[in-house]
Amino acid sequence: MSRVRGEWESNVGRFDIEQLLRELDESCTDNTSAPIDQPIPTSVDSPDGEHPSPGDDALHELYVPDESEPSGDRNLLDLLASGGLVDAEVIDSARRIMEQSPDRSGESILLQLGVDESVVQSAIAGVARIDFVRVDLEQVDEQGVMRLGRDFCRERQVIPLQSEGVRSIVATTSTDDVFLLDEVKRRLGVSVVKHVLVTAGDIDAALEHIDRRMSQDVDVEAILADVDEDDVEVETVEEDGADLEAEAESSPVVRYVNHIIQTALKEGASDIHIEPGEKSLQVRLRIDGVLFESMAPPRKMHAAITSRVKIMANLDIAERRLPQDGRIRATVMGRTIDLRVSTVPTPYGEKTVMRILDDRAIQVSLGDLGFAENTLESWKSQVRQPHGIILVTGPTGSGKTTTLYSSIRQMDTKRLNVSTVEDPVEYNLSGITQIQTHAQIDMTFARALKALLRQDPDVVMVGEIRDQETATTAVQAALTGHLVLSTLHTNDAPSSVTRLINIGVEPFLVGAALNGVLAQRLVRRICGECRTDMAVPEELRPMLDAHGITSSTLPCGAGCEACRNTGYSGRLGIYELLELDDHLRDLVSGSPNVTEFRRTCCERGMVTLRADGFQKVRDGLTTVEEVLRVTESDG
Repeated sequence: MSRVRGEWESNVGRFDIEQLLRELDESCTDNTSAPIDQPIPTSVDSPDGEHPSPGDDALHELYVPDESEPSGDRNLLDLLASGGLVDAEVIDSARRIMEQSPDRSGESILLQLGVDESVVQSAIAGVARIDFVRVDLEQVDEQGVMRLGRDFCRERQVIPLQSEGVRSIVATTSTDDVFLLDEVKRRLGVSVVKHVLVTAGDIDAALEHIDRRMSQDVDVEAILADVDEDDVEVETVEEDGADLEAEAESSPVVRYVNHIIQTALKEGASDIHIEPGEKSLQVRLRIDGVLFESMAPPRKMHAAITSRVKIMANLDIAERRLPQDGRIRATVMGRTIDLRVSTVPTPYGEKTVMRILDDRAIQVSLGDLGFAENTLESWKSQVRQPHGIILVTGPTGSGKTTTLYSSIRQMDTKRLNVSTVEDPVEYNLSGITQIQTHAQIDMTFARALKALLRQDPDVVMVGEIRDQETATTAVQAALTGHLVLSTLHTNDAPSSVTRLINIGVEPFLVGAALNGVLAQRLVRRICGECRTDMAVPEELRPMLDAHGITSSTLPCGAGCEACRNTGYSGRLGIYELLELDDHLRDLVSGSPNVTEFRRTCCERGMVTLRADGFQKVRDGLTTVEEVLRVTESDG
């Protein structure tokens, strides 16, 4: 439908990589503070036609468009029309559609009308005054793609073309996504980028090329050269009468699965994701709460890898249409671990996720979890209470189970009868009675808790309070002289009070039974190997001043091999501990509004999650970005 003129074709993609790098060098040596990817006017004429002096109001630096100026979409259409790049009838149709649908962009309208994407993107680049290029597969920075993550590149439509030192050429399909460029700079570890525009088709083609090449380049035998079948010893249940390893002992897949598990354990991963695509297969590891691409085995190995994992977990390898859950108990590199296995069907085959349950993860004292000294003493005091309810709240993966297990481990289990009800039982604790719930046979939290209360318990841990029956039983247990520990899914500590009331527990019972609530999150620690100081950005200064941080520099991780170029290694907790005194109990009995109740808790000395996080920033343990990522504003 569109006719591209020869002159236009000669201009498209005229910028080569070397030219872009030269421009980038020139920009780096320029002593201006303007971002390299977009020009910023240094001044604007005053209303009387005179140029404002440097001492005038700082707002003179801001550009305010004239209402009479044409919009970006109209500029785009005018450019295409004036250059004869698109048929006149197509331009007229686009204008009519734009008038009828003002919420639609000119770009989407032109593409719908059949205009070539490269023509549209090149014109957009001309309007925005940035370079438009066609992606050369040989000039794609594959190492940069791996650092960003192929899924990230696909989802955000971005690809690094070339990087040298602290500079990089970054191609996107959008002219004004500054947040994307900031995120790319952070992930690549570069300080300066040259922003160029490309088509979405070029990005997709480049990523598919990388996927195919990585699949073809995988030398499975080389990977498995140092991996033996006995490196991961699966502990089978004798009464099953089946030697699970014997069913696949002749296959190299056994060694490849062992290699995946070994790599995950060496990297300190908490989860293994085996994800099939239409033409690719990738293995990702969750390390310090973030997923990283680890390896890309050949797509043809998917069925064999999935079957091997199912055999190890004693699942039905013939059933591929329904989700399945299982458990693997194995010895890897001399360490006994449990792997909780979950498979789900997808359009491209079964996806497998293995949660690594390593006893070392809970062999951590409360003092090593990141508690501030006064918060730690208060929490220990709560755990020593003879009766009442203590709650730990936070989203999935925030470390609630580790905190509860560490709290139980400090109890005198020889003198106390400690029992737990969990779904599932993730770690086996010696000297403690642990009960697994089974919904299929109506073995619920409430039913198991009622049974435990007839077992003369001193301390009861309930994996999660999910419904009114469990909550009511837990409150009754607390009021009859038992200490009950449990978890709840709320965003902060004060919200747990209203959550219990909303579940159906009477407010006066909540006020009488509840002793304390600990809300927590996990943030990544700054890597000790590449720790350095950076200047505090001006936009963060007001927030830091509000939290008492006056330093002009803050620690951060520059990125190294030890931390996979992330700047972080390991995690620690930030905490918000609410202890109920008589005044707060009276408020709870009146079913308070959560906003007013939270304000009162802060006035009575509760340290919020964000405040505790900024204390960790002040101590040089984590970064402002991490705290902002996992917490909400205190306001």
